[in-house]
This record gives sequence, structure tokens and C-alpha cells, in this order.
Amino acid sequence: MTAHGRSRGALGPGLERFARRVTEWTGSSLAFAGATGFVVLWAITGPLFHFSDTWQLVINTFTSIVTFLMVVLIQRSQNEIVAAIDGASNRLINVEDLTEEEVRTLREYYRKLVEIARREESLTRSHSIEEAAARARDKRRRSQALNATASRSGA
Repeated sequence: MTAHGRSRGALGPGLERFARRVTEWTGSSLAFAGATGFVVLWAITGPLFHFSDTWQLVINTFTSIVTFLMVVLIQRSQNEIVAAIDGASNRLINVEDLTEEEVRTLREYYRKLVEIARREESLTRSHSIEEAAARARDKRRRSQALNATASRSGA
């Protein structure tokens, strides 16, 4: 089973390992150097091939294939990040498919999050209104308990 409750097929574990390794490798300096080297080599060979249509087609095809594969790997990485972060919100996935009313509701939701985060003096800490409200309540309780203790010991 995956983090989203879907079962994997026969290729699942092997494909997962392969995708993870490719994702790690493509984010490496070696991969960047290899891609840069390929582009430089392609540019240098331009005069040898008289800048022909086939010469241009090579880079166009290569970059199209790499772009397609990278988009899939990036989406996979994003899914892992959302699944791995405790309290992470997936409410913005497919936001482009929302109606205007749903976008207004979402905007109000995030406006409330900002209000709560500003009261806590941290704009990056809260992941949900529920979590932020619970943190704010806990913080108030601790502050009140600390003040009560201080006033008792000072009296």
C-alpha cells in the first residue's frame, strides 16, 4: 500500500527504487554537468553538421524527452514531500480546477491562517487553521499559568 492507500502492482517496489535513484541522481551536480556537457557538445558539433535540421532535431527531441521525464519525477517528489510532512496541507493540489466560490473560500481560509500566525509572531509555523488555533490556545494557557505562578510567588 502507498501513503495514499493505493496498492502497488507487481512493478511497484522495483519501480519505486528506480524512480527514487533517478530522482536523487538528476538532482546531483554530476547530472547537471552531464546535461551542460551534452549541450556544449551539441553546440560545438553545429558547424560539423552545417547546423542542419537533423542537428537541431537531436537537441529538440532530447530536451523534450528529458523535460517530460523530469516533470513526472518532480511531481513524484512533491507527492512524497506532502505525504512526509506532518500536518502538511494538500488543499492547493488542483487549485486550477476550483470554482470562483471555492477559490474565495480558500482565500478566506489562508487569510485566517495569516491572522493566527501573526498573533503567534510566526508566519511559517502553522499548517492548518485547526492546528494554529490549538497552538494559540496552548500558548495562551501556558502564558496564563506562568502569569498565575508569577503573581502567587510575588504576592
